[in-house]
Amino acid sequence: MRAGLRRMAAREAGLVLTAVQFMTRLPVPAPSWAPAWQPDMLARAARHFPLVGALVGAICAAVWLLAGAVLPPAAAAGIVLAVGMLVTGALHEDGLADLFDGLGGGFTRDRALEIMRDSRIGTYGGAALIMSLGLRWAALAALAPLNGACALIAVHALSRAPATVMLAAYDYAREGPTARDVAGGVTVPEAIWAALSALVIAALALGPTALAAALAGVIGAAAMAAWMLRRLGGYTGDGLGAMEQAAEAAMLLTLAAMLGV
Repeated sequence: MRAGLRRMAAREAGLVLTAVQFMTRLPVPAPSWAPAWQPDMLARAARHFPLVGALVGAICAAVWLLAGAVLPPAAAAGIVLAVGMLVTGALHEDGLADLFDGLGGGFTRDRALEIMRDSRIGTYGGAALIMSLGLRWAALAALAPLNGACALIAVHALSRAPATVMLAAYDYAREGPTARDVAGGVTVPEAIWAALSALVIAALALGPTALAAALAGVIGAAAMAAWMLRRLGGYTGDGLGAMEQAAEAAMLLTLAAMLGV
């Protein structure tokens, strides 16, 4: 019994580490107790995406409090956004730019997918990045230090859940084996777990205000998802990143309206 529980705990811890490796640039060790790599591990790790988001948010919250102690709110907010992109390797910002370039510049599904493979950034992607960074920057700067720290933890956790839900609910838009380690492998219970864990983390950080933030995040992510699904007939990794950015911006704006100084 105890051996079985230890194996289960080791597997879950290994999945959390896999999620951290996938979604951040943080150095992650390979402990001896972690299970060996299996083809389905990335899909199984998707249920822990909100937990990784909370980790990123906690790092950003610490930077926000430290920077805010010596700098004006606008400067501190800019540093926080830079740190967030450093920790994640700008994974979600890159997805946002690629999706907008593809859907903005490609008039057909195939052409949009082709543009999204191009590493160069275009006008649509650049404009989307400016808007995302600008809105999040201004919204965070409007929050008091403690409110901003709590918001960062909640928002980063909540904004990762839509990706897991999308992975369980829809098909991958591209043909071939690319991203098949995750695409189509996430189950509905895992998506529900991700959504519930994100809500619990947000509630612990924000209290009842978390419900309004979560609703705003769902609206933002759903709007981005609807645009992507209508044009591509499925999701892409870039689209998942764009959904995170839309959710994050919508939630920070909502919290700035409710809690802003």
